[in-house]
Amino acid sequence: MTALLPPKPPALPDGSERVRPAAAGRSARSTRPGLAWTLPATVFFLLFAVIPLIAVVVLSFMSWRGIGEPKFVGMENWQELAGDPVMLKSLWLSLLFIVLGVATQTPVSMLLGVWAAGPQRNRAVLSAIYFVPLLLSSAAISVLWRALLDPNFGVPSQFRWLFGDGNLFGHQATAIGVIIFVSMWQFTPFHTLIYQGAARAIPQVLYQAAEIDGAGRARTFFSITLPQLRNSIITSVILMVVGGLTTFETVLILTNGGPGTDTTITAFYMFEQAFRRFDFGIGAAVALVLVIVATTISLIMVKVSGYDKMRSTMEGV
Repeated sequence: MTALLPPKPPALPDGSERVRPAAAGRSARSTRPGLAWTLPATVFFLLFAVIPLIAVVVLSFMSWRGIGEPKFVGMENWQELAGDPVMLKSLWLSLLFIVLGVATQTPVSMLLGVWAAGPQRNRAVLSAIYFVPLLLSSAAISVLWRALLDPNFGVPSQFRWLFGDGNLFGHQATAIGVIIFVSMWQFTPFHTLIYQGAARAIPQVLYQAAEIDGAGRARTFFSITLPQLRNSIITSVILMVVGGLTTFETVLILTNGGPGTDTTITAFYMFEQAFRRFDFGIGAAVALVLVIVATTISLIMVKVSGYDKMRSTMEGV
């Protein structure tokens, strides 16, 4: 019987026995969290993401007014959307909002984030002040700016030499400009926080080497800071894309989709179809279009930028 027993591991110099690799491996595996730790998040994701998405897909092939049993209509909802000029216009407007949002928020938030990451005096106080708009709800901010820009008693009525007739919400160009400005005022602090954290993670030795070489602030920013913020830029832009496609309260309160349908973006069009016309089948189809467009744009950006190939945990590497 003794011949069948495994040999004892060789002893260490201090007389203690050496731990077998298999036992060490089991010990390491025993300290790792098991699948049970993911159960709460998995259940939450299924209840509030997967199941509602499946319900939206099914409802997009139904005709339902909110009362009674849904009726299967096949591709009728999708055919109606394909032939609706307002739906096609809302998609182009949503893409325009995304482009303008990225073009305005990215440079401002990047410059503010890089500045806030430095050792400037009173930096913490100023950072806290410009972070305040992010703490307010979109509805409250929209009501505030709607009152400030009211053509009858707001700021434009006092400066008609600058604002013309004062009705910024009565023309498509100015109405879109107001929405972009209000969104920028609210969400720039969030993206500033992203760039601030990323700028602080850049190794200071790079700036010290640039200083020794005699590089100025502009050369240092474009040669060191900007390339090192590459991954944060991609993350920030993807969040702007998703946020731009789902913007709703700002348009509802500021312009109500007007004048006419000139600011009716896809999210607002979905609201009109589902909760004003009570055509939940069309509303579900529009919601599914938003999901498809947002996912497609995000995947294209990740693939083109090479973000999916990033392996290092260091910013910009």
